[in-house]
Amino acid sequence: MTYLAYLLRLWTSAQADAVKWRASLENVHNHERLVFPDLEALIAFLRSQTEEKTIEDPLTRSESDREGSEP
Repeated sequence: MTYLAYLLRLWTSAQADAVKWRASLENVHNHERLVFPDLEALIAFLRSQTEEKTIEDPLTRSESDREGSEP
């Protein structure tokens, strides 16, 4: 099971006549902080972190898969 935990901070900054949202994520496990110039960059990062990845869990492999593997 994959577990991700972040503290999300959002704030605005004025640019010309527009207000732009900015964001940061702090990893609660190692306190690494990432800053994003806009919400689109934040969403792109979150999507990249949550894309389906193939991770083999030995507890969920079928019996036939385990027969050919080493103990």
